[in-house]
Amino acid sequence: MRHHTRPIKLFLPIMALLLALAPAAYAKPKIVLLATGGTIAGVQPKEGEPGYKSGEVSVDQLIEAVPEIKEIADLTGEQVANIGSQTMTNDVWVKLAQRTNEVLKGDAAGVVITHGTDTLEETGYFLNLVVKSEKPVVLVGSMRPATAISADGPANLYQAVALAASPEAKGRGPLIVINDEIHYAREAQKINTTQLDAFKSPNAGPAGIFIGGKPHFLLPNDEPHTTKSPFSVDGVKAESLPRVEVVYSYANFGRDSIDFLVQKGVKGIVLAGVGDGNTTDEALEGLADAAKKGIAVVRSTRTGSGIVARNMEVDDDKLGLIASNELNPQKSRVLLMLALTQTKDPKKLQEIFNTY
Repeated sequence: MRHHTRPIKLFLPIMALLLALAPAAYAKPKIVLLATGGTIAGVQPKEGEPGYKSGEVSVDQLIEAVPEIKEIADLTGEQVANIGSQTMTNDVWVKLAQRTNEVLKGDAAGVVITHGTDTLEETGYFLNLVVKSEKPVVLVGSMRPATAISADGPANLYQAVALAASPEAKGRGPLIVINDEIHYAREAQKINTTQLDAFKSPNAGPAGIFIGGKPHFLLPNDEPHTTKSPFSVDGVKAESLPRVEVVYSYANFGRDSIDFLVQKGVKGIVLAGVGDGNTTDEALEGLADAAKKGIAVVRSTRTGSGIVARNMEVDDDKLGLIASNELNPQKSRVLLMLALTQTKDPKKLQEIFNTY
């Protein structure tokens, strides 16, 4: 039996090493959930009362409601805010972005952010410009409150965690998950008030879809975002972000609201214009006067899709205006707000809109 002694002595250390490595090899990815409230955390009122109240369910309750998540990720949660997203503020944006960057510097594989759908696309685009990590950041919401019959929140949350844990999501910038679809945060828009398929990417289409609980990407990873962006929230306070407002064009639109905003000292104005970012002669004159006073003016469109190209119908060069390209008014506001922290030069601002 002596001839077996040496192989056994060699085999035992190898087994010990394999056992030590096994937990790491099969460890589930660590995902951090940052909750901000919204319909996904909403609760219906008493029977017979209409509507629901956003942000009533805690982050721990959201996680507990979907026990299947434990099979795909090591999930922990933090309550960053607990509001309906219609009341989203710059303060929450900065806090959320700073915490996201901080979490992603650690051992977390990705971040999931629960959010109301009303301003989900704006928060997503803000993060798209200031998150400094290649790790996945996934925003998720729901169209029905947590207590509704057939609530869509649990399935959306499960898919968001699965996406954040997926290696394929790395390097794509912030993504939005809802109703079995994946959207780039830059492209997504809320286009319906109540339906489950309320989010679409009108210009680019969805980035991917879920099949059998797993993400499948349809679009290549070529979106400008995160680490490629010059913008940062490091050390930034919400009150330091420039004030940018949106004005909405319509038939017989005057310049009164534009002049009022100029008097209030805004740093930027975004036009939600008709057609390809157009407006009345009177309003256009008001915007040109605002630009002459050093206020950055961006032309976007209220139509919901399409491109606002420079110098198409409006002589942007002559009037000193900026064309939004693919960005809708609310996202144009986000980009202009951050761009103004870098420059006030209309030509340089146009370059930024051409890039991001």
